[in-house]
Parts: sequence; C-alpha cells; structure tokens
Amino acid sequence: MVTVRATEHEFDIPVMELDAGGKSVDFPVRAAWIRSALEGTEVAEGGVDGALSLRLSKSGTDVVLRGTLKADLVVPCGRCLEPAKVAVRETISALAVPKALMRESGDDEDGDLAPEQADMIAYDGETLVLDELIRDELLLGVPMIPLCSEGCTGIRPSSQSQPDEAPAEAPIDPRLRPLLRLKKQLQ
Repeated sequence: MVTVRATEHEFDIPVMELDAGGKSVDFPVRAAWIRSALEGTEVAEGGVDGALSLRLSKSGTDVVLRGTLKADLVVPCGRCLEPAKVAVRETISALAVPKALMRESGDDEDGDLAPEQADMIAYDGETLVLDELIRDELLLGVPMIPLCSEGCTGIRPSSQSQPDEAPAEAPIDPRLRPLLRLKKQLQ
C-alpha cells in the first residue's frame, strides 16, 4: 500500500505511474477538505478525518478504479432538525477515460452523458483528479431522511406558544349545515 499526499488537488493520481498490474493508494479525507468541498450544503464534516482506499489499474488509456470511502458527517435530523451524525461508507467503482475520447464517443451536443457513460469520469492530461467524484460520493452517502436517533419524536411545539385553555370550536360553514342535519337524523 502506498500513501499518497496530493499537492494541487486533494485526490490526484499520476496516470503514468499506473499499469495493468494495478496500484493501491490511500488518501486521508481531511475534515478541512470536507468542510470546504461541502460548503453551501447542509452537510458538515464530523470533526475527524475520513479515509479513501483505492485500487487502480490501467487498461490502455482507461483507468479502472475500485475502492472504499469512509467519512463521518453531520447533517440536520429529518425530524427535529438537530445535528445527526452520519457514517458514510461508500464503495467506489468507476472507469476513468481521457477527456478527448469521452467527447468523441458522446452523442449529445449539449454535454450530457450517454447512459453507458454514467459510471465514467474523464481525466485531462496525465493526472486523474478525483476531488469531484469524492465530493459526489460523500453527498450520495447521506441518507434521504437522516435521524439523530431512531426514537426521535420530531419538532415539538413550545409550551409558551400554546394557550392553556382548549381551542374553541370553529364555526360550521353554513354550506355544510344540511349534511350535519342528515348526520344527526341517521344517528
């Protein structure tokens, strides 16, 4: 296992160092990077660094990525809006192809990917940069309705906003009076 420390980008790998035999790389997913990558979302870092372990192998100009991403995040609870801790444990599997080849094989002029390109990422030049992929995987790892605990009861109204007496019955809409008379007759 080789531990890689990126310079310009957080997660970059020189493609020239890869071969068909493959290479394992480990990156720390720093809490500071998570904070900056997820800025503008309701998702925050969990206070500790995560980990990214990848196995990369090269097939021609394509690079096959397989690995795991582990990070702890904090998001608002889906019921009470209090902070909820979420442990992201994602399996990563992708194919990286040179940007020029990906453009040639795409049918759409507007930049959309074809369905068979959904699990592909493009790399430019001699370096594979995974920052955007890791950010996306972190966001996809957050549950749709995160909970601070299984027993969370949700937002409770404050006692100050509730009057002490029972609410008065609302007047009945005059258009519904015939139905009320019918109901009383049937009882």
